[in-house]
Amino acid sequence: MKVNTQSVNFNADSKLIDFIQRRMDKLELFYDKIIQSDVYLKVENTSEKENKIVEAKVSVPGDSFIVKKQCKSFEEGADMAASSLERQLKKRKQKLRSHI
Repeated sequence: MKVNTQSVNFNADSKLIDFIQRRMDKLELFYDKIIQSDVYLKVENTSEKENKIVEAKVSVPGDSFIVKKQCKSFEEGADMAASSLERQLKKRKQKLRSHI
């Protein structure tokens, strides 16, 4: 699956981008009709430790799922976002099965 990763106001290193690519690829195990996914990484200028924002958008035929997570690290945020998307994709798959 093609994962477009964009980092806003900073340069993401290749390890982080590879991690996100691998984590998003796992979503195809749950739903095989994923068209593409976009991941936006942002750093909020606050004094809080949880200032890393991961926003993930997954496009499937006829719909798209968007998840936004704020965490201490991008890896943790990407992991939480992917888990949340996993649940949404499973739910969609169940709905499609029940219509057949």
